Amino acid sequence: MKILHTSDWHVGKVLKGQSRAEEHKQVLAGVIEIARRERPDLVVIAGDLYDTAAPTPEATRLVTRALTALRRTGADVVAIGGNHDNGPALDALRPWAEAAGITLRGGVREDPAEHVIDGTTADGERWRLAALPFLSQRYAVRAVEMYELTAAESTQTYADHLGRILARLTEGFDEPDRVHLVTAHLTVVGAATGGGERDAHTIMGYAVPASVFPGTAHYVALGHLHRAQRVQGPCPIRYSGAPLAVDFGEQENVPAVTLVEVTATTAARIREEPVTAATALRTVRGTLAQLAEITPPEGWLRVYVREQPRAGLREEVQQLLPRALEIRIDPELVPAPGSGTRVAQRSGRSPRQLFADYLDSRGHADEGVRELFDELLEEVDH
Repeated sequence: MKILHTSDWHVGKVLKGQSRAEEHKQVLAGVIEIARRERPDLVVIAGDLYDTAAPTPEATRLVTRALTALRRTGADVVAIGGNHDNGPALDALRPWAEAAGITLRGGVREDPAEHVIDGTTADGERWRLAALPFLSQRYAVRAVEMYELTAAESTQTYADHLGRILARLTEGFDEPDRVHLVTAHLTVVGAATGGGERDAHTIMGYAVPASVFPGTAHYVALGHLHRAQRVQGPCPIRYSGAPLAVDFGEQENVPAVTLVEVTATTAARIREEPVTAATALRTVRGTLAQLAEITPPEGWLRVYVREQPRAGLREEVQQLLPRALEIRIDPELVPAPGSGTRVAQRSGRSPRQLFADYLDSRGHADEGVRELFDELLEEVDH
């Protein structure tokens, strides 16, 4: 069978005030075109269909139309909820999805059988997919309790809970003559972040070892980390990465989908297929004079200005580089904490004095900014 694995669409993303809606239309059209050309038996979307738990009607239309178009290629389509998605809202779409032949799993249900999906390809290859949406720490404990795997003790870690849940969902993976698959939205220890993920759900207690996946799985399709990559483990484990760079921290990523060919008796053959429709994200740096001389690269820009901060600097840069979405003083020019600058002490100091100390600590010598602060402070006081 052939599988198309994608994730982390983040439809509805706004980057520094710039809508990415048109880019998302082009990106998803590219994913659909790959599906039409490659004719996969199964399409797996491993979470974060949306960028926010309250997507706009436009974002909802785009996602539902993309899922429908993928289904019309003849593939079975399975999508799970990610940490950016509203799991209950996705589950509310299940009647529509089932009528369209699409499988949605927004959140974890009480019956573990609902997360085990069976299918057969047109050529008669049987497959089983364990589909685990994103679980926060508190819901991981609740899911373990629901499945009665063990008493949920306070000393158990998030990884313990995820391991027990996945063990329950993959209990039948020792059956021969069937392709065994897993999809989940989580962070695996040792994998590289892409740069735009939500930190609270990728660090600290949210990383799990690759050993939570069974060695009997033919392929594990992961979402959550935005960089396409293979993860070392007991079976083939892979992040497809995001098909669109959602933030400047991801500008070096290569947006792609993953294509997998596998049978019950042969190892998975895996390859990437680039998705190139999105506008590139680029970083440029220099003084105003240097920025005036460069030929701006195509794409949305992050600009690091090698000038001392002053009023109106942002506007000057924006005039030179109209596609600049993010403008910052070059970090190399900002004094490091404790580098000899005076640290403001709050007790007994006026707002003007505190603000002056802050400007001094940042190397900001423009009197116009101090005067503007005084004017604003007077307005507030009155």
